[in-house]
Amino acid sequence: MKILLFGRGGQVGWELQRSLSVLGELVALDFDPAGNPDGLCGDFSKLAGLAETVRRVAPDVIVNSAAHTAVDKAESEPDFARLLNAQAPAVLADEAQRIGAWLVHYSTDYVFDGSGERPWLEADATGPLSVYGRTKLEGEQNVARCERHLTLRTSWVYAARGGNFAKTMLRLARDRDALTVINDQFGAPTSAEMLADVTAIALKQAIAQPKLAGLYHCVAGGETNWHQYARFVLEQAQALGWQLKAGPAQVAEVATAQYPTPAQRPLNSRLDTSKLQSAFGLHLPHWQVHARRMLHEITPTP
Repeated sequence: MKILLFGRGGQVGWELQRSLSVLGELVALDFDPAGNPDGLCGDFSKLAGLAETVRRVAPDVIVNSAAHTAVDKAESEPDFARLLNAQAPAVLADEAQRIGAWLVHYSTDYVFDGSGERPWLEADATGPLSVYGRTKLEGEQNVARCERHLTLRTSWVYAARGGNFAKTMLRLARDRDALTVINDQFGAPTSAEMLADVTAIALKQAIAQPKLAGLYHCVAGGETNWHQYARFVLEQAQALGWQLKAGPAQVAEVATAQYPTPAQRPLNSRLDTSKLQSAFGLHLPHWQVHARRMLHEITPTP
């Protein structure tokens, strides 16, 4: 089996290189052409190049972990966000359908309007509040043009590699005496490592049982808000020996309305994962499990 991976340099893409490598021959591409083999195109702003790359590689599986994820910046460049998040996936879907390949794609809790407190189901009505959410929703719809597709909606993704919320909190807590963090946005921090592992497991089963194709929610278990998450990170870091000026007790709460941003964030980012767990026989660990592991991984050696 040949697997073509886009977005190799991102947090999820980096982990996918590990999890997918055991399933078959992996061709992993990045946005920057310098590191891509044989002049293959991984730049999602070059639609013709993407189509040509799929035709040259002729993969059995295409995995798309590339996207425009700068949520606030997308508000000022909607056409570019749509190009990367909707039009490029459409090209991949059409090419995958033409050759009978599987297409794996990642989407987001931002396709919902964030109302209520109940975890969102896959069949719930969407209502994105931002350019990012709207373009990711269009991407989902375009990917569904490929009969053999797996789309995984996720939220609050992080990894030991690259930047993330936990690292930002640690950096700020070393420099400041107090922090202020939003307390009314709820979701589940989800590790790129877990997302990559679930992808490999689900993909293997879906190939054997094509009826499993479709849309699924994939986030870690449990729920939290950004304020609680920040306190958890600092508490764990102190236990690991980090020297911080601001500890958990010095993290104040603030409502989203008091912290305006260019893009509106959903308050309820809870996603129900029952469908995924039932279809693929999975157990998704509590969000604290992988968050704790990540903190151990980034803790400096004494």
